[in-house]
Amino acid sequence: MTDLTRLPASDLRTRITAKEISPVELTDAVLARAEKLQPVLNCFVTLVPEQARAAAREAEAAVMKGEKLGLLHGIPFAAKDLVNTAGVRTTFGSLLHEDNVPKEDAVCAARLKQAGAILFGKTTTPEFGHKALTDAPLFGRTRNAWSAEHTSGGSSGGAAVAVAAGIGPIGIATDGGGSTRIPAAANGMVGLKQSNGVIPHSQVADAFGNYTYVTPMTCTVMDTALMLQAMAGPHPSDPWSIGVAPQDYLSAARAEGDLKGKRILYSLTLGNTAVAKDVRAAFEQALGRLRELGAELVELTETLPDMEPVWKVINHTTWRARFDEMIRRDGNRMSTSLVRQVAMASDWSGADYQRAMFQRSELFRMVQRWFEMADYLVTPTLSRTALPIDQDLFDPIEIDGVEVGELRRNWFPYTMPFNITGHPALSLCCGYDAKGLPIGLQFVGRFRDEASVLHAAALYEASERWLDRWPALD
Repeated sequence: MTDLTRLPASDLRTRITAKEISPVELTDAVLARAEKLQPVLNCFVTLVPEQARAAAREAEAAVMKGEKLGLLHGIPFAAKDLVNTAGVRTTFGSLLHEDNVPKEDAVCAARLKQAGAILFGKTTTPEFGHKALTDAPLFGRTRNAWSAEHTSGGSSGGAAVAVAAGIGPIGIATDGGGSTRIPAAANGMVGLKQSNGVIPHSQVADAFGNYTYVTPMTCTVMDTALMLQAMAGPHPSDPWSIGVAPQDYLSAARAEGDLKGKRILYSLTLGNTAVAKDVRAAFEQALGRLRELGAELVELTETLPDMEPVWKVINHTTWRARFDEMIRRDGNRMSTSLVRQVAMASDWSGADYQRAMFQRSELFRMVQRWFEMADYLVTPTLSRTALPIDQDLFDPIEIDGVEVGELRRNWFPYTMPFNITGHPALSLCCGYDAKGLPIGLQFVGRFRDEASVLHAAALYEASERWLDRWPALD
């Protein structure tokens, strides 16, 4: 059973099609592991075993009848509890929505189901996905898959931990400032934030000014490609998606060929002030691998503007518009860190928001210039590995024992810029620190060129043996 739950979705789909693995057997194994590890990890808000088993029986019947099978036929998946799932409780991590049951699936979830995937649960998120630490008044804290003493990251912490622990092979996450890539890095997983519109976002309130994404969370680059292939494509609900045809992500994610003729810009800091020595060492080793694969490496010398204030104005004013009345009415039942951040936005005007959007355009054009002379940008995903599990959002963080400043600006300055610009950015494991915690490497590519990013990441993934490691949970 343990071996079954450690197989990637790409392997499982082949075995299901060949009738070597039953969707019922697989779903039972996933649910058994979820039940076993939920008290340890606390990565689920809701599990739906009866619904999952019923879907698995239908999937198995289709296999036995020789029917045409979808891309993810019989593969169990979990969805972050910000993502609407028809008939399944979706709480947004909030006590105020504890009993909310949507009538319709979000487009991303509907498309996974159409591809044959089986929903088995909803993964944890901080309330409304508001921070890079996964805890909420509704369910408490989600621990890191590799260490009970460290955070899972966030806001898609539950999604990353569920995959890292071998509970389910794939999961839907979201990313508004790094919320997929941060927990992916902290738990050694693959987390992609695709370009605007590649996967339609049917729930976002401001579709035109959108900087948030519904995303894949997986263990391997090929599994990310499978999810992307299933979820991508235009939809009337998302103006960014209209006219955006999916690429052949599966072919791109094969680790074939090399990186000869490709130019990679790289930056250890991207304007950050401090990077852990273990992260620095892993990053330098990863650059060496990319050089061995044939890439030309060029250090990025242009200074990136400080994007945290820009992101904060855009993000927090959005939150104020969404949550201010809710806080006035029920703020005593909400996360204090969310309430505090919404309060910050009271000092900003509509002109402040628009100036931040002007800066968003300037940053986009800057990154576009980088890709006129290079194929990729490579950075660390985080400045250090997972933070202590009791870390507070507003307290300073430490890097190599030295206090360096507040969390958002100093832990993940690498992720926020590409939510703002919309360029594809993928995190995958590039090593482990002295405590055995995973370290993330981020590939950024040309706008809407996810296929190229997947290919480079797949080549790097195949050059190392990081996929052989699993957290000691059994």
